[in-house]
Amino acid sequence: MQTLYRRLLRLMPRIGVQVTDIAPGTALVSRSATPLSVTGAGKGTWIVRRNKGGATPEPGATSAVRLGETGAVLLMDAAAGQDERKLQLAAAEYLCTQHVAAMLALYEANCVFDVGANNGQYARRLRRLGYTGRIVSFEPTSETFAKLEKAAERDPDWHVYRCGLGREETTAEIHTGWKTMNSLLGPSDYGKDRYSRFHTSDTEEIRIRRLDEVMDEALDGLADPRPYLKMDTQGYDLEVFAGAGKRVEEFVGMQSEVAVLRLYEGSPGMGEAVATYEAAGFGITGMYPVTREATTGRVIEFDCVLMRADAAPTP
Repeated sequence: MQTLYRRLLRLMPRIGVQVTDIAPGTALVSRSATPLSVTGAGKGTWIVRRNKGGATPEPGATSAVRLGETGAVLLMDAAAGQDERKLQLAAAEYLCTQHVAAMLALYEANCVFDVGANNGQYARRLRRLGYTGRIVSFEPTSETFAKLEKAAERDPDWHVYRCGLGREETTAEIHTGWKTMNSLLGPSDYGKDRYSRFHTSDTEEIRIRRLDEVMDEALDGLADPRPYLKMDTQGYDLEVFAGAGKRVEEFVGMQSEVAVLRLYEGSPGMGEAVATYEAAGFGITGMYPVTREATTGRVIEFDCVLMRADAAPTP
């Protein structure tokens, strides 16, 4: 007896779609010059994907992996599995962003402080994931801030500040020309060995403000502020955190890039950073590797997500 799956595939040519069986549970589907492949992912589930370059997939080249009892399915290309490190980091980035979005919703956060915003990648990702609250982004360097400002110009609830944040109000020289890794700190010996970009740099004088000094302005107009703090400042997160003073207690949660292997001279290690955050009342809800050594597999940095448990809304 024909399965429903096969009957559906046989109907596709009537709407201009060509179907060719290439393996049990797998078929090649094409329309015009763009092939699509259909992969059986289990009972009642099939996945259709566009094939790169119009290539016909080899039988068994694609597999579908069920993710536990969640109902989610991961479509795995054979080529993807060849670079374990890249696959793991991509998965970690995806899981981290999904987790942050879930925590923002659970804790009813309505203002995200995006410290070390770069071009606005983090804020744009939050919007794609459905976060509609206020975003306040901080980026100190002139060239990068111009890109950030442009990214935010059509979003009325995305505010941008051209400054860095730290322990005290001052000015400082920041290393530039390191792309997403510009820092107020110089590179460590380990950092120089890992990244050739650290061998040369320009500098730019920037303004440093305290977080507690900008909070009233950033939260203005919110009747019941429930802020979340994200920091990605290339070794400077604890200085930003210190600048919040007592007002750090107002944050329902936070996110910090913590270092296992230090890329910057004088930056805190993961143990010191996490201990500081936990002493301020935050508890870890997720740890996601950001970078790993290709030769050893060691994690260099984690994205650490922490929430203040007593700030969770009562069910």
